[in-house]
Amino acid sequence: MHIRTALFVPALVAVGLVSLTGCSAVDSILHKQSTSTFDDVGAFRDGTELDASWAPADSTAITARTSTVDAASDAVILLTSSSSLPGECVEVERSSAPAWVLDDAPDPYKAERVFACGEWSVISADDGWYGWTPNSEAERTAAAG
Repeated sequence: MHIRTALFVPALVAVGLVSLTGCSAVDSILHKQSTSTFDDVGAFRDGTELDASWAPADSTAITARTSTVDAASDAVILLTSSSSLPGECVEVERSSAPAWVLDDAPDPYKAERVFACGEWSVISADDGWYGWTPNSEAERTAAAG
């Protein structure tokens, strides 16, 4: 009877920890990603190291998913905005796609064209913009040319 208790208690503790930490811990460990939400662009810039200068100043309801692998630059951002993208963003033929998808994000594979904003590719979403990094060298080259 004591052996069963000794085996049951650690299993119960493990289940409890998983339920307390939720999906973000599972995503971080198993899927090598972390998802964060921000109320506005100010909170986004204060709360993340992502350089998404293309995000309009009126951006709200921002969801960002980043890699938890050291030195990996993969990220996606979905945001609400009624503003245009800045002038640095140039519309080019799409030749990249994001590493991950976000709920409510548009299907990037249906987009024939994207806005290349430096290392980011951005497409319009229902109420704003959806961007991913890294984009392709072909997109960056086409935007520079």
